[in-house]
Amino acid sequence: MKLDDVDKSLLDIIQSKFPLSRKPFSELGKELGIRDREAIQRVEKLKNARIIRMIGPVFNPRMVGYQTTLAAMKVPTSTLSETARIMATHPMVSHCYLREHDFNLWFTIAFPTEDDIDSKVLKLGNILKVEATVNLPAVRMFKIVAFFRLGSAKNNAAKKGHSSAEPPDKRPSLSLADRRVINELQQDLPLTLRPFDFMSNNSSMVVDKFLSTCDALIKRKIMRRYSASVNHNNIGFTANAMTCWRVPPNLVESVGKKIAGFPEVSHCYERRTGTLWPYNLFAMIHADTREKCQALARRISVETELDGDNPIILFSTKEIKKTRIKYLV
Repeated sequence: MKLDDVDKSLLDIIQSKFPLSRKPFSELGKELGIRDREAIQRVEKLKNARIIRMIGPVFNPRMVGYQTTLAAMKVPTSTLSETARIMATHPMVSHCYLREHDFNLWFTIAFPTEDDIDSKVLKLGNILKVEATVNLPAVRMFKIVAFFRLGSAKNNAAKKGHSSAEPPDKRPSLSLADRRVINELQQDLPLTLRPFDFMSNNSSMVVDKFLSTCDALIKRKIMRRYSASVNHNNIGFTANAMTCWRVPPNLVESVGKKIAGFPEVSHCYERRTGTLWPYNLFAMIHADTREKCQALARRISVETELDGDNPIILFSTKEIKKTRIKYLV
């Protein structure tokens, strides 16, 4: 699908923040200089072209009673297809990719906070009969900004991308209204002029109360944002590299913040290491060619004075699954 300037601006805007209002497509239309029904039609076409995956909420797992982790497995070639099929259907796996490494299958998975996540990940590896499994939970987050700029977005939120600020560790208490909204909101947005009327009716709430609860969830940092998820491969960002460094503990904070400042980096985390995986600083780099990803990784190493310890770069070779987990509360 060839994107015009309006499509590009629309994608820039809704990747960052989709309006939580009675008539969200009217708001988008005014910002883009088009009618509300045209805004709906453009979103529908972008979904049919598999550019927009879905429009919905992104919740902070810890704030709704869940924990997430990144894990990797060494899967024999003979069982790789079946293992990938199982992971694609696992309800608590949000992302799963094949990558160029002996650890060839990488995924993020969620469990309730009371679960022992190490034993759960190891058990999954045993069930799948893989050769080795590593669990790499986050120690610190420096950036989480899944924003792929296409045009000259008009609104400030789109220009900045998403906030990487995390709320305190303390889990908030959730009211009955909070729970109703959280459970109902976790679906793909209906493409109608008043989509939240439909959701509020399902929740037995008046729409103004439903929307004010949504706003409160964002202000309380329970919901990170309400936005569109896009397929970056289908908009030109076809080279995607998970890049990992071994960084001395006293330098992790300064280096992590430096890496987070690069617009080509969508995610940056300090993660727990182990005997099978000694790399503690992770960054996802996106570009239109492998060479550009590699050049940026080298540039980051030089500018952060890590050039003596070259990074390991794992290019994604196949997307098995990418979705937003439904957290029932």
